[in-house]
Amino acid sequence: DPGSVLSNDGLRRAIQEAESEEARRELEHVLEWSERVNWAIKEIVKGIPPFPFVRESLEALSDKADVVVVSQTPLEALEREWAEHGIDRYVSLICGQEMGTKSQHIAATSRHYEKDHVLMIGDAPGDLRAARDNEVLFYPVIPGEEEASWEFFYREALGRFLEGEYTRDYEHKLIERFERALPARPPWEDTGGETR
Repeated sequence: DPGSVLSNDGLRRAIQEAESEEARRELEHVLEWSERVNWAIKEIVKGIPPFPFVRESLEALSDKADVVVVSQTPLEALEREWAEHGIDRYVSLICGQEMGTKSQHIAATSRHYEKDHVLMIGDAPGDLRAARDNEVLFYPVIPGEEEASWEFFYREALGRFLEGEYTRDYEHKLIERFERALPARPPWEDTGGETR
């Protein structure tokens, strides 16, 4: 939703409509930060290939499913990164932050499918929440274990999903492992806000 206060356009509108000078300054600070992050992604994030088994997984899925990228990264960066590595050919649609939240992306693209025929693959609690918001299946990519997660997806979970055997019980076991792997506290809390 480009009108969302979480988008840069939404932030600009919120700045214009701010009821106090303090609120306006805070929102300007958030917009500046967001624009700097987007710039960094555009200028710095280049030449980083997908994890092993991502390409193979996308290729296997693309013949049998509609593959949609759901992200809060700017669309321009997503399109550039996916094209840079030739994996854009395996997807039907790429949805960036300008097109709404992850939950909104899933809702818009999955309404023509049964809930157990939609699988969100993600590496963050927000990805799991987006799947839950839409009552669709979730496959967790475990942070720090991305290569193993993608290999497991390619060798086992992908087949289960395509065969209709990716059950809620199976999913639950994977999510339990995902949740155990997440830190109890984010790293920035442990360092008092300092980066290491």
